[in-house]
Amino acid sequence: MTVTAVDKDLDKLILRMTAEFAATPERVWRLWADAGQLSRWWGPPSWPATFTEHQLTPGSHSSYHMTGPNGDEAHGWWEIVAVEPPQKIAFRDGFANQDGTPNMELPVTEADVTIEAIGDGKTRMIMSTRFPSQEAMQQVMDMGMEQGLREAVGQIDAILAEDA
Repeated sequence: MTVTAVDKDLDKLILRMTAEFAATPERVWRLWADAGQLSRWWGPPSWPATFTEHQLTPGSHSSYHMTGPNGDEAHGWWEIVAVEPPQKIAFRDGFANQDGTPNMELPVTEADVTIEAIGDGKTRMIMSTRFPSQEAMQQVMDMGMEQGLREAVGQIDAILAEDA
């Protein structure tokens, strides 16, 4: 089931991914709230993520890195803006240097996640990413964001299946 749509709006500077899961909104929420579960799916399979700091409370920060097939690391950070369990999360998402400090030479985006029941024990998750400019959006797309996000979210069904 997983990813059902990916839409890019270059005028509004938004990438929106919609996914559906055979799970309750509360269960899908835990995929975001628990750092261990988030680490299992946030990065694509070839660049798995490790969250070293994570708490879903407004004003908190998350730190993570993804490790590539050759051992290269790409670091990132989130600043949690808003949280409404189990329906909404808003955060600023940026790249980080090796020491974890924000790398402001690369774009910082704004992400909104909406989790909603759609009946029959199923849940829809919509992730919207807003970019500061068309250049920033193109830069991140050229880095493989869309494909990486598809692959990352594509891992969620296997995690949810462990509950069965």
